Amino acid sequence: MRECAFAHRRYKRHATFGTAGTSMLPRHTLRYAERTTTPRSSPRMTVVGMKLTDEGILSQVLGSRVSRRTFLKFSAGMAATLALPAAYGARIARAVEGAPRIPVIWLEGQDCAGNTEGFLRASHPSVAEIVLDTLSVDYHETIMAAAGDAAEASRKATMDAYPNGYILVVEGSIPLNDDGVYCTVGGRTFESMVREAGENALATIAVGSCAFDGGLPMAGGGPTGAVGVRDLLPGKTVINLPGCPMNVQNLTATIVHYLTFKEFPATDALGRPLFAYGQLIHDQCERRAHYESGEYVLAWGDEGARKGWCLYKMGCKGPETYANCPTARFNDSTSWPVKAGHGCVGCTMPNFWDQMSPFYQRLPVVPGFANDVTADQVGLGLLGAVTGLTAVHAGASYVRSRRQRNQVVAASVATPAAAATALDEPEPPAAEEGGEQ
Repeated sequence: MRECAFAHRRYKRHATFGTAGTSMLPRHTLRYAERTTTPRSSPRMTVVGMKLTDEGILSQVLGSRVSRRTFLKFSAGMAATLALPAAYGARIARAVEGAPRIPVIWLEGQDCAGNTEGFLRASHPSVAEIVLDTLSVDYHETIMAAAGDAAEASRKATMDAYPNGYILVVEGSIPLNDDGVYCTVGGRTFESMVREAGENALATIAVGSCAFDGGLPMAGGGPTGAVGVRDLLPGKTVINLPGCPMNVQNLTATIVHYLTFKEFPATDALGRPLFAYGQLIHDQCERRAHYESGEYVLAWGDEGARKGWCLYKMGCKGPETYANCPTARFNDSTSWPVKAGHGCVGCTMPNFWDQMSPFYQRLPVVPGFANDVTADQVGLGLLGAVTGLTAVHAGASYVRSRRQRNQVVAASVATPAAAATALDEPEPPAAEEGGEQ
């Protein structure tokens, strides 16, 4: 049994599914839900229809109804997601096909399980199988059949068998107030579980906004004292994949980058991979041309909305948000909020619940300025500054021109050479002897 307080409410969730529960999962997920309840000699759990060996990911994938063409297409897509040249698709394929599956421990704290849903749900089973087969998910409360002591034994066995060799994925924020009592698993605080698993992990990946910086439970000074993973594991390798939810393509690309280059992707100051969070949404948005043309949606359902105009004046936070949503998209790269007609809410940015709200008003508070400073005021201030600088530049140009004119007048009483020097012009050539005067 798992107890966790999410924001201001408390809920309980079992770490197992019954027969009816697993039958509701997608077909490609059933093999991961149908795990045995007792560990084998290896700490990895038996998966129906698949052998967990170290013979490589490709053999596993091709043995589970995924064609080689699909696998190569997946590799090319990963190269594009990682902002690598197309030629790297073949290198990624070679690296992934010979790599052993990486053991993963997936912990959930104060969360809505939205990132787990994004991880498991996909309209094309073949793509989802590649995502799942790249990893050996040895512990995940939502999809494992084992419960209670058997589940905790699986987690402990994985940590003992693969020191500095497993990846820890954390979903949800970590409550610290009142000794962490607001989220417990098997009688232990979630805080202690994350500290223990993160100590010897190859890397820790924080998925979703809650694991990034506390998210919704932290918003507005939440009572649980929720924090993100980096606050709990200072000095450890922590990769942040914020988003509400995160894009599973970015999670897969992060793992594939490690399999290919034996290191995790470069990150920004907030621990976010640059390939996914290195550009403004505004610069990648398909509605950017309407922004440049001054064509905005002014009311839901108006002519601009029907024509797909820019949503900036309806509260879109794309100009403030770094993410690859316009290119990676969701639902197998089908769409994303702005394409569907809803503005970006800035969910990949720090403290977005407080900093980016109200979501349907245009940038009400600009980060880095006082709380009563609006975007319009900042714009007017910048306009005034530019006007002032322009006036200063004009004045300096006028003074320089008058000074040069005075030099010309003073030099006019002297030789033409002196006047030319004052004007910064070359001295007129002297007439050749015997030539025309």
